This record gives sequence, C-alpha cells and structure tokens, in this order.
Amino acid sequence: MKKVAIIPLRKGSKGIPGKNTKKMLGRPLFTWVLEAAIFSELDEVYIFTDDKNVLNFVAKEYQWTTKVKGILRDDINANDMASTESAMLEFTSKIANDFDLLCLLQATSPLTTFLDINAVLRQITEEQKVSALTVVKTHRFTWNADGTAQNYDVFNRPRRQDFEGLLMENGAVYASSKEAFLTSRNRVSAPIGLVEMSEETLVEIDSLSDWLLVESLLAERQKSLKKQEQIKYLVLDVDGVFTDGCVYFGAEGELMKKFDMRDGMGLEILRQTGVDVVVMTSENSELVSQRMKKLQINHVFLGVKDKHSLLQHFTIEKNVTWSNLAYVGDDVNDLANLCSVGWSFAPANATLVVKSHVDVILNHDSAAGAVREVSEWVMRYNKRF
Repeated sequence: MKKVAIIPLRKGSKGIPGKNTKKMLGRPLFTWVLEAAIFSELDEVYIFTDDKNVLNFVAKEYQWTTKVKGILRDDINANDMASTESAMLEFTSKIANDFDLLCLLQATSPLTTFLDINAVLRQITEEQKVSALTVVKTHRFTWNADGTAQNYDVFNRPRRQDFEGLLMENGAVYASSKEAFLTSRNRVSAPIGLVEMSEETLVEIDSLSDWLLVESLLAERQKSLKKQEQIKYLVLDVDGVFTDGCVYFGAEGELMKKFDMRDGMGLEILRQTGVDVVVMTSENSELVSQRMKKLQINHVFLGVKDKHSLLQHFTIEKNVTWSNLAYVGDDVNDLANLCSVGWSFAPANATLVVKSHVDVILNHDSAAGAVREVSEWVMRYNKRF
C-alpha cells in the first residue's frame, strides 16, 4: 500500500505574515510537521505550494532522504477562497492518483509527531477504517447561542474527573483511502477512525499570541524528553561557537575567520576518550571546510538550514539517541537542537534567547575557549558512565 502525504502551503497569510515559513524555535514552521512525516510510515511526502522559494528550500535541504518532494500549486487553489479539498484534488491529479492512502498534514500543527501520523495511518491499514483524523479530548462545557448547555446538565454539574468530555478536531492529521477520497472528494469518509492527541495540540496559530504559546509548548516538550545518558557525539555550530561570530570580507568575498587553537586541542583530547565531533553550520564556507579538515573532523555538514531534521537522520544512522548528544549553539537557528539534545551549551557571548533555553552557559566566549571548556566538561561528565 502506497501511503502519500500532502502538506499544503500558501504564500499569503493575513493573521501572521509568512506564517508557514516564519521561524518557530529557529526553524520554518512547516519543517516541524515535515520532519514528523519523514520519520513516519509514510512512503512519500509532498510539499504542495505556490511559493517557489519553499520549493527551492525543500529541493536543497532534504537531499539525504528520497521521501520528500515538492510540487508547484496553481494560483487558483492558493487564494483565500480555495478550499483544502480543492488543493488536495489538484494535487492527486498532478501525481496521476498514484497512491493507495492519502494523508493530509497541516503545517500549522507543529506539535504533531511521527507517532500521531502512524496511529492515523494504522486506523486504515489495520483497523479497517476508510478514513481517520486526529482529535483532542476537551473537558470544556459548551453552550448554544440561546443560553442552553450543549453537553451537561447545569443543575447537575459533573466534576472534571467524572466528565467524559468532548472529542474535537485539532486539524493536525487526516487520512483517507484512495477510493473513498476520489468518490467523496472529501478528506474523510465513513467509517472514520479517531486518534487522540494531547489537549495542548488544540491551540490554533491565528495570532502572534498563539504563536508564542505554541512555541513555548514546543520548547518544553522537547526539553521534557531529555535523559541523562553517556555523551557519544559533541555537535558544534561554527560562527559564534568556533569563531567570534565575525566574518572578514574583501572584494573577493570571505577572507578570514578567527579560531582558537586551544579549542582544537580540546577536541583532539575529547576524541581520544571515544566522543566523536560533529560540525553543523548553516553557512557553506570553504574556510570552515579547510579548518575542519585540519582538525580531522569527519562529520562536517555545511550549508544546513534545517539542522534538526538532519540531526534526527544522523542519530538514526548512528544508532544513538538525542540524549547521547551534546550541542553548542549561539543563535536562534540552533534552538530546536539545543532544546532536544541530552546536554546543551551556549558560549558566554551567545544571544539572550539561546541562553534562556540551554542547560549550561559557558564561562568562555566563542573563539576564546568555549569549545575547550565544553570538551573538558563532557570528559568529566562521561566518567560516571
């Protein structure tokens, strides 16, 4: 059974301009659900958008997986009046209906996990449902406009623990069999399976206050998964960690960066204890490439914009967990990783927002002993294992 997902995106957004590509915890919003889809049981995941910049981003950023593809969406199905179903029908036509199960994922539901997606898919593949969707159980009391209660007796108000509550769509994940979708031209058809997600996923991102709330929930969720385990890889950003964050340019482009020789010695000693080093930076710098060769660092990833997805891929490839990683970052594009790894660090001169999320703020500035300090910290920490 071929399981295909569509993540529909539009350039326009009235509530929050550029919402789908605005950075949440340092990553474009849509990449949170995209990552969940990549590591789920889906076979293919399509970004369906009228934004060519997003398509270029997807083509460049996810070359390490064959699952992710991008298709340009027609303008007529990308305006405020177009329904999601119309976009889904256009999409299925463009892939010549080459699927057995169609999954709709919403970019505005960044708390969706691969487990949620798999649970929805299994409602169809294992539970004999024709379609399925995610819901949230809420214990709110609801009312009609005429002042009558919808879901409880006002003269016999139940305690929360005795109240079954209501199941409400959270708009995160939908799935349907091919036959049902093409017949009904609707995202769901009976019999319908329901998959419960946590109550926090009911928050819709329609305003800046919604955005800040979901971003906070996302950060806390990532941090709650941390465990104290042996550190096997030290992952380092470059600019603002290895270097002082300054770049010297001339007429021919980038001329030089400042590195601390003591940092290099610290990493050499660290590797002798069995901890390998990974360098991951959003810049594609030949100077950095040459410096990492000099330091004999083998795991070097340059020009990476979605660091979290690539690092998740790396952990699976190396058969380790996020708790086996330590990470040093200094700015917002490191936030997702800093909130997810076993131990996170920031140089003393890192940005304030990063310092508010890391486990340890180092005593040294970047390019002035920060990497050496964290190397020695990791060696001391690993002795307990």
